[in-house]
Amino acid sequence: MAEATRTEPIDPDRTVPRTGIQHRRWRRLVVGIGSLLALLVVWQVLTSIIAYTDDAYVHSELVTVAPQVAGVIVSLQVGDNQAVKRGDLLAVIDRMPFQLARDDRRAAVQEANAERDGGRDDMAIARDQLTTAEASLKYATEEQARLATLSGDEAVSQEQLERANELLQRATTQQATARASIDRAAQSLARLEALAARAESALALAEWQLGQTEIRAPVDGTINNLNLSVGDSATVGKALIGIVDDAGWRIIANYKEGYIRDMQPGETAWVWLDTHPWRFYRARIQGIARGISRGASEDAILPYVAPTTDWIRLSRRFPVTFTLVDPPPDLTLYMGADARTLIFR
Repeated sequence: MAEATRTEPIDPDRTVPRTGIQHRRWRRLVVGIGSLLALLVVWQVLTSIIAYTDDAYVHSELVTVAPQVAGVIVSLQVGDNQAVKRGDLLAVIDRMPFQLARDDRRAAVQEANAERDGGRDDMAIARDQLTTAEASLKYATEEQARLATLSGDEAVSQEQLERANELLQRATTQQATARASIDRAAQSLARLEALAARAESALALAEWQLGQTEIRAPVDGTINNLNLSVGDSATVGKALIGIVDDAGWRIIANYKEGYIRDMQPGETAWVWLDTHPWRFYRARIQGIARGISRGASEDAILPYVAPTTDWIRLSRRFPVTFTLVDPPPDLTLYMGADARTLIFR
């Protein structure tokens, strides 16, 4: 039996010259490098004429309403997510303690005013007494001088001259006493005036505190995350209600530091809101941050932009603020919503 012929697979590399294989590899390498360079050039061209970021969000001011007086909430006039206007009544703190304090201060003012008026009367009496004493002193001085002149000519008796001298001395003493009374009355009146002014100030404070029992909206906006109920205790300085300010809407976009050098306030931009997709809104650059914090800190004054990764060194990003230009009346903005910004240079 004849032996079967074994067929071996054909290696394509054996059919191509060695130099051809190397040429093909070099060509692939060159094409790959060229493609990367072309993509880099295209990227540089695009970023030189377009500044884009999707690291943006909608922002406004969250105005926290904190009471100026402490007490129990007896009335709540708003609900969560309700739109309010500046001056609208939000809640009422129990007024009774403050009304009693105001009435007490009013009584104290009346008492202080009465005492002050009495002091003014005493001052007026002391001035009248001084006027009378000065008139008596003037008369006594003139009379003593006249009698002293006549006594040299023996026209008056020594007894008359002595009575004139005695009258002059008594008038002088009365004038000194009247001046002392004036000083005492002035000091007493000054003290009573101060007490009356203090009572008036205490009354003004009590009336102000009574007015603060009505908590009103400081801005136009929308109530956000309301967690207040009737019967809750209000503490001075502790926020009770948060209002998203209608007048503070803006877009904060974090741009890489390579972009911001060519940005200028007032420059036109376009904003995409994720709450209103497929629509672009015209905006302007309001401001560009001049500094950022290199690390996160709760009490940092400078803004901190968290890096997207911590295992590679990335370009720092700086907050750029945009404001919408003539937004549609029916456009509703949501604080914290994602956005994207685009600037054509």
